Amino acid sequence: MQHIVPDEIRLRQDRTALVLVYGGEPKTLPAEYLRVYSPSAEVRGHAPNQEVLQTGKADVTVMGLEPVGQYAVKITFSDGHDSGLYDWAYLHKLAYQYDELWADYLRRLQAAGASRQADPDRQAAVKTGCGGGSCGCKH
Repeated sequence: MQHIVPDEIRLRQDRTALVLVYGGEPKTLPAEYLRVYSPSAEVRGHAPNQEVLQTGKADVTVMGLEPVGQYAVKITFSDGHDSGLYDWAYLHKLAYQYDELWADYLRRLQAAGASRQADPDRQAAVKTGCGGGSCGCKH
């Protein structure tokens, strides 16, 4: 079995991906992929079959990385999400099962009639502090 702790973690300068290096082999994990597969309860749910499909995350970037002891890294994303702790085993899984997991995510999005692109009306509502129409505006 391959060693699960990456030899190196690099954040791309444009913050759109992490590059994990295992035994000299780089594995690129896009920020969107990391965000939609966050190990947080907000994404995974609190029990089996409670996973929440993440939509509109195509433009998310990594704003920060913080080591958590010797076992994980906390990633802060541009959409404010920062509650997932990515342990080494989970990052290894994401790195080595990328093709399968990404294809599954795209299938689930399509089945839900959802999009990777953010809803511009929802973004405007968040920026203005409107609660999605509760203020009487068109958001």
